[in-house]
Amino acid sequence: MYKCCMAGSTIARLGSIAAEQWGMFTTSQAVAVGAARNTLSALNASSAITRVAQGVYRMAGVPEGDPEIDRIRIDWLAVGGTGLTVAGKSAAAVHRIGDWFPGVTELVAPHRRTTRLSSIRLRVRKLDAADVTYIDGLPTMTVERTIADLVEAREDLSLIADALRHAAQNGTLLVPQRLAQLLDPLARRNGEVTGADLGERMMLAAGLDDAWIARLR
Repeated sequence: MYKCCMAGSTIARLGSIAAEQWGMFTTSQAVAVGAARNTLSALNASSAITRVAQGVYRMAGVPEGDPEIDRIRIDWLAVGGTGLTVAGKSAAAVHRIGDWFPGVTELVAPHRRTTRLSSIRLRVRKLDAADVTYIDGLPTMTVERTIADLVEAREDLSLIADALRHAAQNGTLLVPQRLAQLLDPLARRNGEVTGADLGERMMLAAGLDDAWIARLR
């Protein structure tokens, strides 16, 4: 009876954490609320929780989400989450723009961080607060910052134009003028004078009309 109550109490504490994180929690978070590692092993063996990655568990009964987005969330948790922002093609996947297969989860941090996980690529980049948004609780580059990040990474501009079109269609391209500002340092290497010029070229390739182009300036 005592063990049963203890298990129930532990599950309740873990569930409280998981409720804020897509039904998942990390080993370090569990230890912080008094759940020993051997307790996690026992709960996993009893199917009360499921290990989904090294150091990451999902509560029983929580449905899996979109596999691509789930993988990004799991990787974000696996490397500590706090201070990390989803970037590049991974951010495009979270925003559901473009047509890439991310392969690895791209994350940026303001200071150097490392991981041994081959599924994760960590980069150093300091982001303005205005360039980060939260998608279902996951800190992610805004669409504008994502587009600029893809241009900086030298991704195919025609594919980036597709992402731009998707963002316009789904209402997530909110500040085209900010996009132009972010593209400014990348304009000349892409054959344009200003970020607005580069943005206009991509918008034209995306089939967006003059009203969108006017919002770049």
